[in-house]
Amino acid sequence: MSAIRGRLACAGVAAATAALFGFGMINASAAAPSTQENPRTYCARVGNDDALRAPPASLLPAIHRLFNVGGRYALKTTSYRCAGGDVLVCWVGANLPCGRANTRKDLPAASKWCETHADSNFIPMYVTGHDTIYSWRCVGRDAQAGAPVSKVDARGFFEQYWKTVK
Repeated sequence: MSAIRGRLACAGVAAATAALFGFGMINASAAAPSTQENPRTYCARVGNDDALRAPPASLLPAIHRLFNVGGRYALKTTSYRCAGGDVLVCWVGANLPCGRANTRKDLPAASKWCETHADSNFIPMYVTGHDTIYSWRCVGRDAQAGAPVSKVDARGFFEQYWKTVK
């Protein structure tokens, strides 16, 4: 019983860490590829799967080519998902969120910031989060989303961070 509790505690810590840093969780759902099925075959079969998964070593050459990172580090900091039958990879790098983009125009943290920074023409990303698609400013004591600064793909992810494996 304590082994199960330990695994659940670890899963909770992993989920909280992923949410905090915008990494997205690696999902081991029932629809996950079998251990023998490579990502290209799996994605061709399922079409779309928004679960962020740890890449197998077979994707390492593509990850290196697309992001210029390699080895175990690349495998630990990259996720893959399926879109339109293609394999897409994202390397988290420095503050690059691989999870779904935040398209909300109401951010409680930004509103709180504006309470003490009225009329600030800039709200830092450590307040808004790196997953927002908007620039933010304070109009008086109200947070206001500006123009989008990032494009989102049809599945709700940042276009510029996801690369198609050819």
